[in-house]
Parts: sequence; structure tokens; C-alpha cells
Amino acid sequence: MNVIKTPIEGLLILEPKIHGDSRGYFFESYNAQTFESVTGQKINFVQDNQARSSINVLRGLHYQNAPTPQTKLIRALEGTIWDVVVDLRKDSKTFGHWFGVELSAENKRQFLIPQGFAHGYSVLSETAEVFYKCDNFYDKSAEGGVNYADSTLNIDWKINLVDAIVSEKDIAQPMLKDAIINF
Repeated sequence: MNVIKTPIEGLLILEPKIHGDSRGYFFESYNAQTFESVTGQKINFVQDNQARSSINVLRGLHYQNAPTPQTKLIRALEGTIWDVVVDLRKDSKTFGHWFGVELSAENKRQFLIPQGFAHGYSVLSETAEVFYKCDNFYDKSAEGGVNYADSTLNIDWKINLVDAIVSEKDIAQPMLKDAIINF
């Protein structure tokens, strides 16, 4: 597995080794021993989530506060997404900075997002199926969010926001300056 570091400390892009031949391909999408050896982290993932969306759907920006913040390992099983995170770690030199990466069924990349980040994505293909692992269970009482259109973040979602399909809940999320952040 190849590990690509990003400009924000702790964010990693993981590229699996693909074994292909005339029959198709095979790869390990997750192996705890390999994961620990290449990332230096032992993470106990306890919950898997999967979502299907159509083109121009924008989900996010979501996170969970303490006591149940979540590390996530994201990948696209079908289609292509633009996956975005915002650093919410108050002591981080990159607090309030965002980073995006294209995840697709074709590139098979995975995005490791540590606790302390808001996460969201936009769908670039006709449909996309997204799968992710979490190291803490969903906890409604710990939910947090930042508005995807916060002008201070100036996120490039790779879609025209006029065409974005966004939930009422995500439209109502606070701007970063007003968000409740407890990590």
C-alpha cells in the first residue's frame, strides 16, 4: 500500500496494490496489520457506513464532538466524488484550512481522516457509492457541522453550487465562526 501525505498533518491518502489480469483485479481494501505498518497507527474501526448519491449531491460538512469524535477511512465503490475535509483542531497550525481529494472506483484511493476534522463530499459522476469505516459509533448528541458554503473557507466543491443538491440540515449548518467545536 502506498501512503501519500497531504499538506495537513494527519491526513493521508492510501493507494492499494492492485493485482490485475485478464479476469479483472483483486486488492485488499483493508488489512489491520498492513494499515498499522504503513500509517504507524492502530485504529479500531467499529462501524461501516455506505451511501449512494446522484450527480451534484453535496453532503457535509459533518463531524462528531467529544466524547465520540470519529476517525474515518473513506472510499468510493462506484463513481467519483470530491472528498473534502476542514481542520477543526483548535491547536493546529492549519485550523480552518480545507483539503480535497478525488476518490473514485477507478483510482481506488482511500482517504484517512483523523478525529478533529469536518468531512463532506460532492458527487462528480452520474451516481456514486461511498463506503467508510469509523472508529467510534454514531452519536446524535455529539453531531456537529459547518456550512458547506462558508465564504471564509472558500471551498472548491468541483460542482456549480447553484446546481448542488443539499439537505435542509446541511443548508442550516452554522458558519465556522459559530460552530460548536469540542475535540
